[in-house]
Amino acid sequence: MSEALTVGAETREEFGKNAARRLRRSGRIPAIVYGDQGPAIPLAIEPRKILQILESEAGHNSIFTLEIKGKAPARVMLRDWMLDPVDGELLHVDLVRVARDTKLRLKVPIHVTGEAKGVKVQGGIFEFMLREVELECLPDDIPEHVTVDVTELTIGKNLRVSDLPLGPRVKVLTDPARVVAHVVALKAEEEKPAAEVAEAAPAEPEVIRKGKAETEEGAEEETEEGKKEGKRESKKEGKKEA
Repeated sequence: MSEALTVGAETREEFGKNAARRLRRSGRIPAIVYGDQGPAIPLAIEPRKILQILESEAGHNSIFTLEIKGKAPARVMLRDWMLDPVDGELLHVDLVRVARDTKLRLKVPIHVTGEAKGVKVQGGIFEFMLREVELECLPDDIPEHVTVDVTELTIGKNLRVSDLPLGPRVKVLTDPARVVAHVVALKAEEEKPAAEVAEAAPAEPEVIRKGKAETEEGAEEETEEGKKEGKRESKKEGKKEA
């Protein structure tokens, strides 16, 4: 892994929340570097370059050169960082010195290429199950990512950690039997019998039946009332004629 990027920093003399706020207002953030049997040194560093590293292909696995005023350059990696939960701004970073002869344990992303035959030919569904693998290796042997071709993957076949193309200088710490990706068959929805469909059909809402019954009952009451009214009118007409 190359060390193309160089990050400059200055030692930090003031500490505490107020000092950190003043530092951030000046366009820098608090940081600290430690490890490789060297002293821990509090730093003031530009967040722009750290964000550039985090957004790179290798991300937090990048090894870069740290130049501190008045001190010898050091090879370092990002060990930890803090982001503002509201606006996502970088607030603090921890850097660790990296020795060329000391192995590191880290997680590397897995990238897949190609279109699986199980999808293209058989109409299955591709599922990407494991997106990173844990490795142990020397700093100069750290891969930016692990790329694997899934073209030959068919329905029912699994791609496992043991199938990843990693060189002999890299030790895999993730369980070799873990599934990285596979293709599964698309489940066809079974047709339901007509009787089940009829049973599953929603019943007429109670409020509609009730309203209909009340309407019919009301109509009957109006009819009976009309008949009575008609009889009363007939009696009145008969009296007048008499």
